[in-house]
Amino acid sequence: MTRPPYEHGEQEGHGEQEGQGRHEDWGPETPGTGPPGPDGYEEPDDPGGWNPGPGYGRPAPPEPREPDPLAVAVGNASLLGIGYLILGRRRLFWSAAAVTAALLWLTYGTAATWAELLLLLWWAAVVAHGLRLARRHPAAGPRRGQRVLALALTVPVLAAAGWVRFDAYGIEDAVAVARADGDCGAAVDAQDGVEFRHRLLAAPVAARGDTVVGACERLDTAGSYLSSGLTGDLDALETGFGRLGAVLGEPGNERTVEAVLTDFLGQLPTEDGCLSVGIADWLRDREDGPKALTGPAAATAARTAPGALVECGDSLMADRRWADARARYQRLLDDHPDDRRADDAREGVRKAGLAIELDRVEDLVRAADGMDSGYCRKPAKYSAAPAYRKGRSGVVFAGDTEYTDKLPGEWRAGTSRAALVVCADEAEAGDVIETCQYRDHDGRIGSVRFNKLSVRVKAYSLRTGRLVTDRTVQMGGESCPGILQYFGELPSRMAATPSDGDVRDAFGPVIGR
Repeated sequence: MTRPPYEHGEQEGHGEQEGQGRHEDWGPETPGTGPPGPDGYEEPDDPGGWNPGPGYGRPAPPEPREPDPLAVAVGNASLLGIGYLILGRRRLFWSAAAVTAALLWLTYGTAATWAELLLLLWWAAVVAHGLRLARRHPAAGPRRGQRVLALALTVPVLAAAGWVRFDAYGIEDAVAVARADGDCGAAVDAQDGVEFRHRLLAAPVAARGDTVVGACERLDTAGSYLSSGLTGDLDALETGFGRLGAVLGEPGNERTVEAVLTDFLGQLPTEDGCLSVGIADWLRDREDGPKALTGPAAATAARTAPGALVECGDSLMADRRWADARARYQRLLDDHPDDRRADDAREGVRKAGLAIELDRVEDLVRAADGMDSGYCRKPAKYSAAPAYRKGRSGVVFAGDTEYTDKLPGEWRAGTSRAALVVCADEAEAGDVIETCQYRDHDGRIGSVRFNKLSVRVKAYSLRTGRLVTDRTVQMGGESCPGILQYFGELPSRMAATPSDGDVRDAFGPVIGR
C-alpha cells in the first residue's frame, strides 16, 4: 500500500525537522516495507523488493534566512553591503560595493560637494532598500546575533569615517586661522597634514585647503618678482603687483596679500638711494590696481622719497655727476619743502651748482689757446672763488702760455682757489730797444733793430666772470748779442730775448705782484 498524498502544509522533502521525514505519519504498511530501523531507514520485509526512490537519503535544503530588518539597515549603513549579506543577496552585495567604490572615487577625483551629496543619497538609498527587503520577508523579526554582527561591522566604519572627516575639518580650521593671520607658511604647513584618507572621505574640505595653498604659492611667486624689483627691474615690479592684484581678487586672501605687500614695502628704502628714488617714483605714479595695493604703495613712496633723494644726490655728487645731483636735491625742495632734510638739500643744491660752475670754468680754461677761444672768448664765473686781494691772490693763466709758463709757481693756484683768470695773447713786436750793426754772410754790414715783446693781457675776476684788466704788457730782454744767429739774409728786426725776471716784471703789475 502506498503513502497517502502530502498533508496540507507539508512540503516535499521537508518534515518538522530539517533533513528528517515524519515517520509517525506513515500510512498502513505496504507489502515489502516495515517500520523504520534504528538508523532511520526502513527495514524491508523482503530485501529483494525495497526501492527507496531517487531522493531518499539526501540532506534537505537549508532553512531560509530569517532577517532582522534593523540589522539589515544597520549593516547597509556601513556602505559595505553587510545588510545584503544578512539577507543572503550576494549579487546585491557586490553591486552595492561596486557603486560605493565608484562614488568614493568620484568624490576623490572631483572634490565636489555634489559628489558627496550623491554619496549621501546612495547611503540613504541602500539603508532604505535593505530595510524594505528585510520587511518583505515572511519570517522577519528581531535577531540578536544579526544585530550584534551589523553593529560590530558598521560602527567602526562610521566611526573611522567620522574621525577622518573631523580631522579634515580640524586641518581646514588651522589653515583658515593661518590665512586670517596672513601667514602663508603656517597655512601650507597645516595643509601638509592632509593625506589620502582625508581626500577620499572629505574631499571638498581638503580641496578648500588646497585652494589656500595654491593662492600662497602664487603669492610666493609674486613676492619673488617684487624682490627682483628691488634691484631696479621695474618690469618685475609690474608683474609682481599684477599677480598680487589677481590673488587679492579672490575672496579670503586679503591678509595674505597684505603680508606679502608689507614685506616688500618694508625693504624700502634700499641701500642705493638712487635705486630707491626710482622705485618710489614708480610706486607713486602707479594708479592702476586695487586701492589695497596702490594706497600703501603711495604712502611708502611718500615716506621714503625725501631721504632717498638726499642719499641719491650725495651719491651722484661723489660720482661727479653734478647736474643730476642738483636735480635730486631740488626735487626734494619742490616736492617736500617742509621735510627735515630740506636744509641738507639746499646745501646740496649749492654745492652741486658750484661744482657745475667749477667744471665749466676748468673746461673753458683747458680749451683756451688764445684770445679767441675757450675762457678768453667766453668767460664764466665760479661763485665760490675767493675775492681778489692784491699781491696775495692766486691766478689761473689761459691762452698763449709761452711766457706765462715762466712766471713763479707761487703766483699760480688751482681753479677752485684762484681769484683771477689771466688770458695772454700771442706775443708781437713792441717798442724798439736798440739798433745794432752786423756783417752778413757776404761780408756786408747791415742794421738790426731789437724790439721788446708785446703781449695783450686780459684778467677776469673768477668769482664774477667779469673783465677787470685789459692791457698790453711789454717784455724787454737781451739785445744786440755779440754773435747773431740767423738763416738766410740778415734780418732787419729781431725780438729781444726776455729772461724770467723780464717776464715777471711785465706781468707783475697785471696781477698785483
